[in-house]
Amino acid sequence: MGKLAIQLLFLITFFLVLVSHILPITSQEVEDEKEFDYNPNGEKGPAQWGRIHPEWGACSNGSMQSPIDLLNERVDIVSHLGRLNRSYKPGNATLRNRGHDMMLKWESGAGTIEINGTEYVLNQCHWHSPSEHTINGKRLPLEVHMVHESLDGKVAVVGILYKIGRPDSFLSSLTKQLQSVAGTNERDTVVGVVDPRNIKIGSRKYYRYFGSLTIPPCTENVQWTIVKKVRTATREQVRLLRVAVHDDSDTNARPLQPLNSRPVKLFRPEDKDD
Repeated sequence: MGKLAIQLLFLITFFLVLVSHILPITSQEVEDEKEFDYNPNGEKGPAQWGRIHPEWGACSNGSMQSPIDLLNERVDIVSHLGRLNRSYKPGNATLRNRGHDMMLKWESGAGTIEINGTEYVLNQCHWHSPSEHTINGKRLPLEVHMVHESLDGKVAVVGILYKIGRPDSFLSSLTKQLQSVAGTNERDTVVGVVDPRNIKIGSRKYYRYFGSLTIPPCTENVQWTIVKKVRTATREQVRLLRVAVHDDSDTNARPLQPLNSRPVKLFRPEDKDD
């Protein structure tokens, strides 16, 4: 009986270790963001994230952290990465107030993107204002992160930056829902069917580098794609994304992180038809 108990304990331990390795990175992304904030001098601010929980240690000790400055002088221009092969599709979605950002989550994924032969499923997108990534040191008013996950738990994020200008049509389609969230303390608001193909990219040029999640636990080895073309949104659209969150902060952008000699590539098609 004792031998059987030991074997059972071994099997249970093996199963738990196996599950911990199979669970995707995005399942570890903080859903309730009340345990941290963006106050640069606060006890829960970005400089302290790595000390709040042991499993958030990468926020302080990681060597491949995001966001970064996309500086022209250190970008390697290439033409071999290829176009972003997006096969998105409409799906039922919910707006979730995570505490510091608004996340649009598709219930069963919303199609895929293919990078280097690997398919990643689009699970959610969320917004940061001002932008987290900078271009030659310049922060822009808004950045959306489209978070994808492969079957083996790898994460790929597509980022799009926005300046103030004409309304963004995708955000315009969510205005009523965002206004509804702004007027309630409900965490989730059902949106219905949302087509991610309406998130406009408008360019084949993009930056590519390996980094991390930009919120705790700051998990690394995330494949980042930042679209080079800067889109436009109105001041009211940017403001509404902040007001809806109810966190009394005017920012949810993590400070820039050291590049630590990581290569940053800029894909530019050879035909220059862009």
